[in-house]
Amino acid sequence: MSRKLLETDGQEWVQKGIITETQREQLLALYPIDTAAIGLLPLLGSLLVGLSALSVVAANWQGLPELVRLGLLLGALCGAYAGGEYFRRRGNDNLGMGLLALGLILFGASIVLTSQLYQLIGYDLTGLLAWAVAGMGLTWLYRSRLLFLMTAIISGIVQGYNTGQLGAFSYLTAAGTALGLGYYWWRRPDALLGGVLATGLLWQAALLISHLHVKITWFFIPAMLVYAFGDWQPDRPAGRALQGPPLVAAFLFTLGLALFGESDFYAGQLRAPLLPYVAALGSVLALSVLGKRRRGRLGSLTDWLLLLPGFYFTGGLALAVATLVVLYAYSGAVLLRAHQEQNQDRVTLGTVLFILTTAVAYFKLTWGFIDKSVFFLLGGLLLLGLSWWLRRRAARTFSSSSPTKP
Repeated sequence: MSRKLLETDGQEWVQKGIITETQREQLLALYPIDTAAIGLLPLLGSLLVGLSALSVVAANWQGLPELVRLGLLLGALCGAYAGGEYFRRRGNDNLGMGLLALGLILFGASIVLTSQLYQLIGYDLTGLLAWAVAGMGLTWLYRSRLLFLMTAIISGIVQGYNTGQLGAFSYLTAAGTALGLGYYWWRRPDALLGGVLATGLLWQAALLISHLHVKITWFFIPAMLVYAFGDWQPDRPAGRALQGPPLVAAFLFTLGLALFGESDFYAGQLRAPLLPYVAALGSVLALSVLGKRRRGRLGSLTDWLLLLPGFYFTGGLALAVATLVVLYAYSGAVLLRAHQEQNQDRVTLGTVLFILTTAVAYFKLTWGFIDKSVFFLLGGLLLLGLSWWLRRRAARTFSSSSPTKP
C-alpha cells in the first residue's frame, strides 16, 4: 500500500463503509509525504554548479600554475566529502550522499589529472585500484546503495582499462570486487544490488577469458559460481536477482549456438577439454545443489539444463537439435514451475522463452525447405497459436487458484 493509493481510493472506501474517516487519516499518517523528489532538487542544483565550475577550470587548466591545480583538486575533493558529511548529519541524506558520490568521482578524476600533471606513465594499476578501494571503503562506511553501484561500475572500468590498455588482468581488482562487494551484499541482501554485482562479476570474468585466450565456455565456470553463491543466500528475492545475469548469459549463449553453431568453426571455439571442463562444472553444480538443498530450493535445479554441454556434438543437425532440446527443456521447466507456484511473472517469462525457442526452431528447420511467403505465414500462425494456448492455460491456472465467492 502507498500514500497515493490511500489518497485516491480512500474516500471511496469510507463511502462504502470499509473504513471510517478516522481510520483513513490514521493510515495516511503511517505514510508521510514522500520528500525524495524535493530532496533531489538541491542535489541536481549542486551537480550543475559543480559541472559549471569544472568546465571553467578545464578550459583554463593548462594555463594554471601547478600549485593552483593541486589546490583546486584537493579543495574540490575535501569540499565534496565535507559537504556530504555536513548535510548527512543535518538529516538531508539525499544531498549528502550525492555530494559523497561526487567526491568519489572527483577522487578518480584527481588521480588521472595528477598523473597528467607530472607526466606519469601508468605501467601498473596502483592509482586506479586505489579509486576502487576508496569506493568500497565508502560503501561500507555509509552503507549506501548509490556508492555500491558506483563502486561496481568503477571496478569494471578499472579492470577494463587494465586488460585493454595494459594487457594484464588484475586479480586483485576481481578479488576485491567479489569479496568486498560480495560480502556487503551477503550481509545486506538487495535485489537491485545483486543484479548489479552479478553483472559486474560476469564482465570481469569475460575479460579474464579474453585475456587468457582460452575456450569461451570456460566463462561459465565463474558465471555459475556466482549463480551457486545465490543458492546459499537466505533472502530469496536477492538470491534470485544474483542468479539472473548468469542465467541470461547461459540462455543467450545456447540461443546463439542454436542459430549459428552448425559450423565446426564456431563449435571449435567453444570446446574446452572435456574432462577438465566437466569436472570443474560438476564441482560448481555440487556446490549449487548443496545450497539449494539447504534452503529447500531443489526445484530450481532445472536452471542447470542450460549448462548441458551440447556443443561437444559435431556441427550440423546434431548440434542444432541438441541445443534446441536444451532450450525447450529449460523453457518448459520454467513454465511448469511457474504454474506449480502460481507465479504470474514466471508464467510470462516462460511463455516468452517458449515462443522464442519455437521461433528459432522453426527458422532453423524450415528456412531452406519452404517458400518464403509460406514460411512467414505458417510461422506467424504457429506463434499466434502458441501464444493463445499458453495464455489460456495460464488463465485457467490462476482462475482455479483464486478463491470462490460465496
